[in-house]
Amino acid sequence: MTVSREIRLAARPVGEPTATDFELATTEVPERPGEGQIVVRNTWMSVDPYMRGRMDDEPSYIAPFQLGAPLEGSAVGEVVASNAPEVPVGATVSHFLGWREYSVLDAAAATVVDTALAPAAAYLGPLGATGLTAYAALTRTAPVREGDVVFVSAAAGAVGSVAGQIARELGAARVIGSAGGPAKTKKLLDTFGYDAAIDYRRGALPEQLAQAAPDGVDVYLDSVGGDHLQAAIGAIRPGGRIALVGAISTYNSKEPAPGPDNLFQAAKQEATLRGMLVTSHLDLFPEWIGRAAPLLADGTLRTEQTVVDGIERAPEAFLGVLRGANTGKMLVRIAADIDTDTGTGTAADPSFTG
Repeated sequence: MTVSREIRLAARPVGEPTATDFELATTEVPERPGEGQIVVRNTWMSVDPYMRGRMDDEPSYIAPFQLGAPLEGSAVGEVVASNAPEVPVGATVSHFLGWREYSVLDAAAATVVDTALAPAAAYLGPLGATGLTAYAALTRTAPVREGDVVFVSAAAGAVGSVAGQIARELGAARVIGSAGGPAKTKKLLDTFGYDAAIDYRRGALPEQLAQAAPDGVDVYLDSVGGDHLQAAIGAIRPGGRIALVGAISTYNSKEPAPGPDNLFQAAKQEATLRGMLVTSHLDLFPEWIGRAAPLLADGTLRTEQTVVDGIERAPEAFLGVLRGANTGKMLVRIAADIDTDTGTGTAADPSFTG
């Protein structure tokens, strides 16, 4: 047997999660997997805001985490044992059983990734679900057209940092992003190619958006909800499109958050507000990777990561995402003896660098 550490949900959070809601546990992993299964030594794992909703015992589009059981999430790693000829030992795979050092899973639930095309960690960020979210949002849910003005919230995060660049590739005339604090807004302009950056911590969001987009916006990618959605509706042009991807401002709310009070403005502008789940757009993965991988390789697509070292610090990384501590993708580097270069950027927040 192989000893593996994993993070379990110890308690359901009330409001903002705390470290006591998580438990570090040890388990044993069989060296010989069952028929059709593989054992993966995880090297990188992702933490994402949507996971907060799974900690509540409420019905949703994805099942809640179970108390006392290991959490789940995207991870990549090396196959160290296989009882499935289609996924041999030594292959690098992505899968959904993160939050643990070793995972045992059906080979059908793993995807072999090409590390010659991009580093393994990239398949959790720009070439993973976060990159796909940005691409599907701006091509299907709220498609960008030539000459559009595009507004992106959480623009320095995993989805937003890619979304602004996609909007530009799709022909947007002006791309505006919001982020928290001067360091992040500077990053939007200097690294991620935004034309204008709004610091939402300064307040007066509608006024800042009006200054950045005096004639309004055509497309808004919403990962925040609340005041950002209200401001975007107030600025939407006739026929505008809004992709409702997330609402991180409400995830820790103890009471239902109030909705925008200007929804009729969207009706007057004949605007579209459309929800989006990335799981409904997985068919776009080959198309997105085919477009993104060359741009990532030649540096045209610029990304960053905030890296936390060690499975025991995964809860810390997750709490950091909810508080906006990351620039780009938040990653947990699980294996200590792997190459520290993700190939797509550097740790952006020294407090999270192992």
